[in-house]
Amino acid sequence: MEYFAQIIDFVLHVDRYIEEFVRLYDHWVYAILFLIVFLEAGVVITPFLPGDSLLFVVGGVCGLGLLDWTLCCVLLSIAALIGGQFNYWVGSKVGSQLLGHHSRWFGEKEFHKTQDFYKTYGPSAIVIARFVPFIRTFAPFVAGMGQMTFTNFTIFNAVGALIWVFGVVGAGFELGNIPWIKGHIEFFIWGLVLGPALVAIWGSYKVQKSQPNR
Repeated sequence: MEYFAQIIDFVLHVDRYIEEFVRLYDHWVYAILFLIVFLEAGVVITPFLPGDSLLFVVGGVCGLGLLDWTLCCVLLSIAALIGGQFNYWVGSKVGSQLLGHHSRWFGEKEFHKTQDFYKTYGPSAIVIARFVPFIRTFAPFVAGMGQMTFTNFTIFNAVGALIWVFGVVGAGFELGNIPWIKGHIEFFIWGLVLGPALVAIWGSYKVQKSQPNR
């Protein structure tokens, strides 16, 4: 329980943690940020790591001059890209085995629902998923199970990574140090987490309603 409490505290107070990382580790903080983004994007069992909130706070820290904005955007875009590619590769190698063993995470019913999602939104689903917590971690894995070719996935994964990182870090750079936002950062982080998630849930519901029962 203490471990999960620490994770929740990190997610909700990521702004304090990042500033502390900068003070403690100096330039090594870039490697720490790279690792967090890679794990959140590339390892299907770590979707709980902060994504949008982390990037937004990083942008705010860049606005204070504590980190280099260009370097952060480039490194974290690479981390998101590589993470997505790795996740896709793992899904292509072990996804079918998980489905065949009726995994509680990827049962046959869930697999068909994912098929419907990709049929509805097409390759752009990979770009859209970048802005939805949890889904951005699972989408590349499921795409690797046979939903997209490697070339198509790589193109849309790269586009999604660039738009996501540059967009959210840029927003943090411009808005992260506004006194009202900085004073209510916890509420803002909850908005970044829950807002896209609610939109995704509603979209998934609409897709399921439009598809015949399997």
